[in-house]
Amino acid sequence: MTQNWRLGLGFALITAVFWGLLPFALKELLAHLDAITITWFRFSAAALIAVFWYGRRSVGGIKRLLSPASLPLTLLTVAALLVNYVLFVYGLSFVTPAAAEIIINTSPLLLLLGSILFFKEAFSARQWFGVVLFSIGMLLFFHHRLRDLVSTDPDYLFGLGIVFLGGVLWACYGLGQKLILRKEKANDLLLLIYIAGSLVYLPFAAPLGIIEFDGLLWAILLFASLNTIIAYGSFGIAMSNWDASRVSAVITIAPLITLGFGWLMDAIWPGSVHIEPMDALNWLGGMLVVVGSIVAALSDGGTKPKIVQTA
Repeated sequence: MTQNWRLGLGFALITAVFWGLLPFALKELLAHLDAITITWFRFSAAALIAVFWYGRRSVGGIKRLLSPASLPLTLLTVAALLVNYVLFVYGLSFVTPAAAEIIINTSPLLLLLGSILFFKEAFSARQWFGVVLFSIGMLLFFHHRLRDLVSTDPDYLFGLGIVFLGGVLWACYGLGQKLILRKEKANDLLLLIYIAGSLVYLPFAAPLGIIEFDGLLWAILLFASLNTIIAYGSFGIAMSNWDASRVSAVITIAPLITLGFGWLMDAIWPGSVHIEPMDALNWLGGMLVVVGSIVAALSDGGTKPKIVQTA
C-alpha cells in the first residue's frame, strides 16, 4: 500500500485528541480502581471489539507475527506497550494529568531519534533547534518544581520517573511497530496486543471493583476503554501511511489538549479535575515543548518516506 499523507495527518490528529483527554479519565478511575485493573479493562474491551470487528481477517496475520522468524520482534513490541500502559496509569497516582502528559511527550521525541537511527531519516540544524526548544520548554514547565527541588514531594518525582519510563517503552513500541508494518497490518498487531493484555493482566486484576460504579464512572470507564482501540487504531493507520517522524510531530499537540481541557474544566467546575499549578512560565513551557517537538520531528524539504508499506 502506498503512503497517503492526508490519512496519516488525519489519524494522527485523532490520536492526539484521544491521548490528550485520556489522563483525566484515568486519574478519576484511579480513585476507585488500581492501575492493573484499569489496564485490564481497557485491553479486554479493545480485544472484544476488535475480535468481533475484524478478528477473522487477522488470523493469518497473527500467525505470521507469532512465527519463529517474527516472534522476537513481536514479543518485544507487545511487551513494551503492555508495560507502558500500566506505568502511565500508575504514574498518574502521583502527578497531575498535565504533568504526566508533558513528560510522556518525550516519547515522540524518542521515537524520532530512533527513526533517525534505524530508518535513516534526515536530521537538520532546524530540527536540532527544535530539540533545544523542547528542552527549554521542559525546564520552564517544571520551573517551580525545579526551584523547590529539595522540598518537592518525593512521590511527585517518583511519579514523573515512572511516566518517563513508560514513555521510553512507548517509543520502543513505536519503533517495533514501524518495523512490523513493513510486512504486516497494524490491525493484526493491535489485536494481538489487546488479547495479550487481557490475558496477562487478568490474574492480577480486581474487576469486581466496578460493582459500585455510578453512571458517570461507567461512562468514564467506557471512554478509557474505547480510547484504547480508537487511539491506537488511529496511530497504527497513521504510521502505515506517513513517516514515523511526521506522525510523532502531530501527536505532540496532546499536552496542549490536556492543558486546555484541564483549564476549561477547572474554570467551569473548580476543583473538578487535578491540574498542575500554572503561571505564565508554565504555559510558555508547555507551548515550547509542543512547538519544539513539531520542529524537531518535521524533516526538511518534504522528503519521501524511507519505508513503504506493503500490507
